Amino acid sequence: MKNITELINQFDSLVWGIPMLVLLLGTGVFLSIRLRFMQFRKFGFIMKKTVGQLFSHKENQEGSLTPVQALSTALAGTVGTGNIAGVAGAIALGGPGAIFWMWIAALFGMCTKYSEILLAVHFRKKNTSGDFVGGPMYYIQNGLGPKWHWLAVLFCIFGSIAAIGTGNMTQINTIATSIGAVFTSFHPDMPQGDLQALYMVIGIVGAVLTILVLFGGMQRIGNVTERLVPVMALVYIVAALVVVFGNVGQIGGVFAQIFKGAFDPEAISGGLAGVAVQQAVKAGFGRGIFSNEAGLGTAPIAHAAADVDHPVQQGMYGVFEVFADTIVICTLTALAILISGQAEPFYGQTAGTDLTILAFGSMLGTKIASIVIAVCIAMFAYSTLLSWSLYGSRCFEFMFGTTGAKVYQAIYVIFVVVGANVKLGLAWTIADASNALMAFPNLIAILLLSPVVVKLTKEYKGLYH
Repeated sequence: MKNITELINQFDSLVWGIPMLVLLLGTGVFLSIRLRFMQFRKFGFIMKKTVGQLFSHKENQEGSLTPVQALSTALAGTVGTGNIAGVAGAIALGGPGAIFWMWIAALFGMCTKYSEILLAVHFRKKNTSGDFVGGPMYYIQNGLGPKWHWLAVLFCIFGSIAAIGTGNMTQINTIATSIGAVFTSFHPDMPQGDLQALYMVIGIVGAVLTILVLFGGMQRIGNVTERLVPVMALVYIVAALVVVFGNVGQIGGVFAQIFKGAFDPEAISGGLAGVAVQQAVKAGFGRGIFSNEAGLGTAPIAHAAADVDHPVQQGMYGVFEVFADTIVICTLTALAILISGQAEPFYGQTAGTDLTILAFGSMLGTKIASIVIAVCIAMFAYSTLLSWSLYGSRCFEFMFGTTGAKVYQAIYVIFVVVGANVKLGLAWTIADASNALMAFPNLIAILLLSPVVVKLTKEYKGLYH
């Protein structure tokens, strides 16, 4: 078993190595050039067409979601534990400079996510239930042709595996352990048996809540995420701002650390001795892509259900999605960590939620911070769990039809209980590798279909020219 684990770990390191990160970033750069860097030139226009319409209520046709519901469902899957633990991990591994490279990945990732969402809406279809379905598997098959069906199936295989691991087990396990940490902070001598019982209860409650939403169909998922996403984002942003503005005089110095650390990590702290620029780049790119998911192909599955007149209308929400996830929420997490002065002891080590709790605790107190982080993680992770249930179901539906999707949903719910009660080292690694493997078919399709992206963008008045 040990040899198998080591083999899987090596394979995960291989697929998430430099070539994969270059492919992800390179796709974003290529699309940015082809679209004339619209994410910069037309940023105001895009925000007007997205943020400016978030509060406008529109009746959607049957079998679809409103554009905002589709965005909320996708954001629910995108904004998650990576915004809390992933940013902390990037800083620990690559120093403050990793945040600069996270920004770079996001700025070019905006065009990648715009393109994959546009293609998902353009090549979508209606299933036997009358719902709009789309995503990489559909734009591979319908855009590239039937001879590419095998590539669409590969995406679905890896997507359905990743949904069980990344979108399900790791999320419910994070909820269970974060709530358990709150209990142990108030009761340090809590018996291990009581803690395991708590995990079981959390798993069962999570499964019941998932059933109530999941089996209500796509519309119910959209309705829940539309209400949950703004609340969870607001709670976390306010808590982060308390830490940042509590140390407002240090903001300039923190930004200096980020920019200097991007090109000379060792100049920041003795704790970063031996950290090369390459390590800062890899940590920033890797965690950034994990956070905003640009290029993985998951979010387009949700966006494909949007009731819009033109694919570009929904594609622009992809730019906003990456901006909200990485430029806003991840940056606030990074500022809170760096401005609190808690990061230095973690340099060169593995860090996650523990570092974020310490950072928030510098202003809120450790116990209050642990509660705030636990609440945010519970909301982030549960919303992610719901969104990925849709992603996995759609992948299974593409391969095995509507009946296959229902079987997958039942399996998905069972793993909610399992995930709360197991150690996830191997499961996380398998899911991690599956994320990378489903990105390959998606990126190949986006690059081959880039002429379609450019053509549709030119058609939409005010965006390309």
